[in-house]
Amino acid sequence: MPAQIDVARIYRDLHAHPELGFDEVRTAGIAARHLAEAGFTVSTGVGVTGVVGTLQRGEGPVVLLRADMDGLPVQEATGLDYASTSMIERSDGTSTPVMHACGHDVHTACLIGALHALAADTSWSGRLIVVFQPAEELGKGARAMLADDFLARFGTPDVVLGQHVGPLPAGTLGVHPGPAFAASDSVQITMFGKGGHGSRPETTHDPVLMASSLVVRMQSIVSRSIAASDTAVVTVGSFHAGSAPNIIPDTAELALTIRTYDPRVRASVIEALERFAKAEAYAAGATRDPEIRFVESFPAVVNDVAACDRVKEGFARLPNVQVFDPGAVTGSEDVGLFAIEAGAPCAYWLLGGADPVLFRDLTTMPELMQMVASQPSNHSPFFAPVIEPTLAIGVDALVAAAKQWLVGPSQ
Repeated sequence: MPAQIDVARIYRDLHAHPELGFDEVRTAGIAARHLAEAGFTVSTGVGVTGVVGTLQRGEGPVVLLRADMDGLPVQEATGLDYASTSMIERSDGTSTPVMHACGHDVHTACLIGALHALAADTSWSGRLIVVFQPAEELGKGARAMLADDFLARFGTPDVVLGQHVGPLPAGTLGVHPGPAFAASDSVQITMFGKGGHGSRPETTHDPVLMASSLVVRMQSIVSRSIAASDTAVVTVGSFHAGSAPNIIPDTAELALTIRTYDPRVRASVIEALERFAKAEAYAAGATRDPEIRFVESFPAVVNDVAACDRVKEGFARLPNVQVFDPGAVTGSEDVGLFAIEAGAPCAYWLLGGADPVLFRDLTTMPELMQMVASQPSNHSPFFAPVIEPTLAIGVDALVAAAKQWLVGPSQ
């Protein structure tokens, strides 16, 4: 990698200037500039704010490397000297703080480092597709890029590769074959009641009570509708109703996320959710069924077994890196859509970003995972991966994985 490419400086700059999904104009500009400097053919505005760089070097496999770019509406509380102070204006005139609380700044910085390293390396041949994707947090970015004639414009990859930073110790890479990241469904439920005066609830059908009962009832879906051998998560993240303490409103709205790995389990969760919502409305005497709307859905990331083995072979040659199987995680990712659309294998791994000193005296896997659970997680206002060795290993991992497919002179 050219000496002038300071990945840590790029990372600090990205962290201090996060942008929300489909508004990643500044970040996309940085990515496009680095691709152009490294000699890639650059396309911007792919899927609104996505950036794609291609580098053709003789005959050989087509390798796609992908990083996401968007931040989250979170007020940063890390206290870092490069912490975000960004505020984004909303369409209603209000503003919200924005933070890279999920580590997409790490992903983007590492991919910038990797694209420079691969461009400077003359030992391979093939076609490299570098993707800086918008709006992963909205679950819409990969679909938007694919809908923008992605495969026709840039080629069909033979493999899709990428990584996600998390609170594992820096110096580790987690590779799990099979279902690795959960499928995600974002759902909005509106309960319809009959409003009235807060002093006369008997004249109303209270949607706040319906929705509150539904929140509690939904907690039994996983424990009572799903087999113990299966995995699912149902989380209500938003509850909005009413405008005053003495008014019973007409409606109450819930927003929730569902995470599953198996389509059969997903269907069971959704059936129970719809049944419980209708039952609560009926029990309250409501005259209108709830409205259940799926805002966004994308499938599980299923890592190809052979591709994971091949990636691990490359990782095994990296110094001072430990590779292990972390099991499946219930976080979700839309990177798998590139692989599904292309009919290509996917290998998507975890990049450790927690301070390795915290893990130095731990000797067993249960101790390690307990320490991981105690660290600020992705989406926390305190989430702050250590810069090194996280970035160096993240760059090396992307390069090593890509070169497992890109053909060398002796192959």
